[in-house]
Amino acid sequence: MTVDAHHHLWDLDVRDQPWIVGPEMDPLRRDFRPTDLQAALKGTSVDATVLVQTVSDPDETPEMLVLADSVDRIAAVVGWVDLTARDVRERIGRLQIHPSGRWLKGIRHQVEGESDPDWLVRPDVLKGLAAVEDAGLVYELLVRSDQLPAAVKAVAQFPQLTFVLDHCAKPPVASGELQPWADRIRALAAHPNVVCKLSGLVTEDDWARQPDPVRLAPYAEVVLEAFGPRRLMFGSDWPVCLLAAEYGQVIDVAKQLTADLDDRQRSAVFDRNAREVYDI
Repeated sequence: MTVDAHHHLWDLDVRDQPWIVGPEMDPLRRDFRPTDLQAALKGTSVDATVLVQTVSDPDETPEMLVLADSVDRIAAVVGWVDLTARDVRERIGRLQIHPSGRWLKGIRHQVEGESDPDWLVRPDVLKGLAAVEDAGLVYELLVRSDQLPAAVKAVAQFPQLTFVLDHCAKPPVASGELQPWADRIRALAAHPNVVCKLSGLVTEDDWARQPDPVRLAPYAEVVLEAFGPRRLMFGSDWPVCLLAAEYGQVIDVAKQLTADLDDRQRSAVFDRNAREVYDI
């Protein structure tokens, strides 16, 4: 069994995806609906998935909760609320008492789109993180490398809140550089309440050169060493991954990047860890 801890769905007739910009993103400028997900999963070992928000729109999360109620294999939802809102606790509460609210397991904001590298440690944001903690949810970190120092400070203030780092903080694979990203990853991983998704790497390199485990291996090695197999979990980042690789190729690359793990460790990365984090 395998859990895909990170994928998306969207319907452009319902709402725009403003981050899909430029001709290079054309493969994503279409609908990706549950039937597309089922087609992508066909023939794989994936039996559960985590559906993750894509836009800062309060209407998206309730829609995802309904999908989780009706779509086979979607087992958890990571939604969005405005962490800076004065009534953030009430907003989270309304999602949790939604008829399909039992599927809500986490909250995420596209911090990578914030110009302030210290956004995560703003007082209003910290109050929002406290609300996430009190609601018993996890918080997902979608950050750039330069935002990792602020992430470290935020994580330190909430030792009881589980943080999940998306896409290994988007390392500079295309340039081949490791620093300062690697040291920042190690600093974040020093906090035991942080889990990292082995996801998104194929789209951090030149897409035409992917999928290439050799080019990705140095970055995978850093997160494997820093977090260990007990705090790492596989995510496809489908359909964004299609810019560089098909769904099955992403799984194959992840398996190659973790080939040195024993069977129990690999089971943790591809299955058990996500089930524990998202209570699947």
